Amino acid sequence: MTEFKLPDIGEGIVECEVVEWRIKEGDVIEEDQPVVEVMTDKALVEITAPEAGRVTRLHVPKGEIARVHAPLFAYEAEGETSDESDTSHGGSGDEAGRESRGTEGAQAAPPSSGASKDFILPDLGEGIVECEVVEWRIKEGDTIEEDQPVVDVMTDKAMMEITAPEAGRVTRLHVPKGEIARVHAPLFAYAPEHVEETDETATAAPAPSEAAAPAASAATSRAETPPAGGLGPHGRIPASPAVRRLLREHGLRLEQVPGSGKQGRVLKEDIQAFLERDGTSAAEPAPAGEATPSARPSTGEAEVRVEPLRGVRAAMARQMVAAASTIPHFQYGEELDVTELLALRERLKPEAQAREARLTLMPFFMKAMALAIRDFPILNSRLNEAGDEIHYLPSCNIGMAVDGKAGLMVPNVKGVERLTLLEIAGEIQRLTHEAREGRVAAADLKGGTISISNIGALGGTYAAPIINAPEVAIVAIGKTQWLPRFDEQDRVVKRAIMTVTWAGDHRLIDGGTIARFCNAWKGYLEAPETMLLHLG
Repeated sequence: MTEFKLPDIGEGIVECEVVEWRIKEGDVIEEDQPVVEVMTDKALVEITAPEAGRVTRLHVPKGEIARVHAPLFAYEAEGETSDESDTSHGGSGDEAGRESRGTEGAQAAPPSSGASKDFILPDLGEGIVECEVVEWRIKEGDTIEEDQPVVDVMTDKAMMEITAPEAGRVTRLHVPKGEIARVHAPLFAYAPEHVEETDETATAAPAPSEAAAPAASAATSRAETPPAGGLGPHGRIPASPAVRRLLREHGLRLEQVPGSGKQGRVLKEDIQAFLERDGTSAAEPAPAGEATPSARPSTGEAEVRVEPLRGVRAAMARQMVAAASTIPHFQYGEELDVTELLALRERLKPEAQAREARLTLMPFFMKAMALAIRDFPILNSRLNEAGDEIHYLPSCNIGMAVDGKAGLMVPNVKGVERLTLLEIAGEIQRLTHEAREGRVAAADLKGGTISISNIGALGGTYAAPIINAPEVAIVAIGKTQWLPRFDEQDRVVKRAIMTVTWAGDHRLIDGGTIARFCNAWKGYLEAPETMLLHLG
């Protein structure tokens, strides 16, 4: 008996409601026959049978909730029933079955504890249902040790390292590099260390004569039943959910791709072949004797490169759209004279280097911000989901936007108000390195209360940042420029000027509040020695 597990039916969808069963227990089903209609939070979806057989059990009643990757119904495949009946005749079941298969079949023992085991992708975090395989660190046939890193995966929040559950030998990688792996689905298969290799080889391959016969009969059946106009027996083009998803990613319709599978089924290989043909179809050879222009290539037939939006970039896109469309942003700009701050940093640098810390301006920005927040706690608050309560947060966890190889990440330094400048510098150094490698821990990405975007590190002067919800403010820091300014005696002097641009949530913060807060923050940075009066 085979369990049919509910496949992926849309990005981020983890459950659906069974609206109508089109089959009942005991019914005979055909491949690609519609068997059930389910309702997600987006649309009504029709699920089809994966192969011909007989339904033995419906696991989820009409009106109940079915979970993605959980059993939906059970069935006996078309050849399964006859195989079972063959072994049921005669004296003792196992001995009769072995005798009927002859001496060759006697060596093919049923799978024991020595068979390969599937490693199921575990939960990776709250709400995470899939991830992208970034890099396999193993290959099929490799020996692995318990807790050995085997694969790097990228969720919509961070890069994660998956380790081996026990020692053994890798037999199969189910998800290729660059493809999507689903939580609670097989990721790779392995034979545990205690398995004898002789057990595996005895069950690995059937005799050549046995393997050739099914292949020949399958080829014959395909030749005898060509697809009629690309439609299966139920008036629809057969294709798996994974194939349909690949079609959507490339902007193709199912009808465009000729299927080479049984009854016109469209396979992944068909899509790849179609894309390759489509990319070269414009360059068909000209008829004999006809000149082919070679002065310049055609400009209207260039191929569009399609890249799925996944992982951290997809999460960032959703976060930014939600923040920009639901939060009324208020922008406020100011100039900072950081001449004295730069001089102080230069004096402190040798001490920091002696303690293996890299002292940039960011620790000063964070410490000054935490001091200013003591007088303006509304900048360290957030609205509740209903929008009718302001929650003042006890700790100042300042986030910093980092442009890493996995995309934009905003890890945060926890409890800045309690840390020294050297401790803040150490945390910044650690988080920046991990973010650029795409390996930030989930805990470092959670709990931020206010953020800094240092666009000046890349050469920017001004920016209009988008708030990192549910925070209520963010500041973009521009590059430092040496510009002429008038001193107290009206003399022109050279000063280090930096522009900053604030964005505040106008539901909580008005223009006067953010201006006064910025002035307090600016005061600490322009006269950094004043911070000493407030350090505990």
